[in-house]
Amino acid sequence: MHKITNSAVIHAARAVLDAHILALNASDEDALVATLHFPNYILTGGALKTWDTTDDYFDDFRARAGGDWHLSSFDEVAVIHASIEKVHLDVCVNRFRVDDSLISQFKTIWVMAFIDGRWAAQLRSVFSPI
Repeated sequence: MHKITNSAVIHAARAVLDAHILALNASDEDALVATLHFPNYILTGGALKTWDTTDDYFDDFRARAGGDWHLSSFDEVAVIHASIEKVHLDVCVNRFRVDDSLISQFKTIWVMAFIDGRWAAQLRSVFSPI
């Protein structure tokens, strides 16, 4: 039996985060939802948003990001906790316009979970102005 280390789970969680931002910036909806578990949750402004399925996820993101959104980046990523079934990541997110000017920068806690044999994001707690 192969022993799973914190290093391996952190690498797996970070790979999902990297795949997520690439898919988001490419507007590749199929690749984007492949980085998420459903139901999927975002806690922001005291409200919990739930997507039971992939339907409307990307359209909802575009509505949250605003009409000026062109792409996003992760400025900082730090591991808060890691176990064999989940990893908590502290992430600084930047959103940019097409001219590369900054729309917003905010902190988010991502919970990556190993469910049904794959790592994906299950929950985010977002400290954003949106």
